[in-house]
Amino acid sequence: MRLRYHTVDVFTQTRFGGNPLAVVLDADDLTTAQMQAIAREFNYSESSFVLRPSDPAHTARVRIFTPTVEVPFAGHPNVGTAFVLASAGVAAMGETFTFEEAAGLVRGHIRRDGDRIAQIRLSAPQPLRLGRALPADAIAQCLSLSPADIRCDRHPPRVASVGLPFVVVEIASRAALSRAKANLPAFAARLPCDGADAIYLYCRELSAADGAVDVTARMFAPFDNLPEDPATGSATAAACAWLAALEGGAPRGFEVAQGVDMGRPSRIAIEVTPDAVVIGGACVPVMSGDVSV
Repeated sequence: MRLRYHTVDVFTQTRFGGNPLAVVLDADDLTTAQMQAIAREFNYSESSFVLRPSDPAHTARVRIFTPTVEVPFAGHPNVGTAFVLASAGVAAMGETFTFEEAAGLVRGHIRRDGDRIAQIRLSAPQPLRLGRALPADAIAQCLSLSPADIRCDRHPPRVASVGLPFVVVEIASRAALSRAKANLPAFAARLPCDGADAIYLYCRELSAADGAVDVTARMFAPFDNLPEDPATGSATAAACAWLAALEGGAPRGFEVAQGVDMGRPSRIAIEVTPDAVVIGGACVPVMSGDVSV
């Protein structure tokens, strides 16, 4: 088999920024093992595979793999897959789309600026769900930080999800966010917890490099062979949905920077309403080619 693929940088308007994604088209005849092998070959944080939908009213079925495991939902693969299908002129890809995924239906739409695709916006497939809280000192160890670097006045470190669970933790200072790094023995001692095996850490204190945003963030997922992710739409959506709930649940928009500390600056837009958590971002095409299987 020879299958067409495209790579895009997601949550950025600058090539070689943001989070890279590989999108493999017409993947219906691939086995799960073959998809996992291809994802391992690309070695991006995630790769997506586009299949025919089970319901013809939907746009596509999408399966998403990290280098080590299939995941039920993720933000940047959905944004990038929608961008690729819209750019390729796929007949089923209108201005709105519906993807079938393990976590549920992912619905979204395409914002255009003339002929240019300006932004992909999609709704998370599940409402906010909160899991267990974890001790701040244990999470500090996971991040190679001191307990004083963990801020708990708004919330403790806790599992949160809108389709894929993460431990969400606020960091007290921008300097601490920058020096954080994954401590594998501590990760193994504490995670997974309520399905979460990754930590999303964010900070309200900003640097000049972060730009005009509400918070800046990082994400560590060492069990997925992913020391750090440059842009994590699903984790950002869960964190922002939780922050909005803590503020009383009124509609709230967030602009979030991620990837700054690893040289792949990303910008993620989140809108939280009583009915949806919407993830938005731009994409840039990078490469196209064929995968031989």
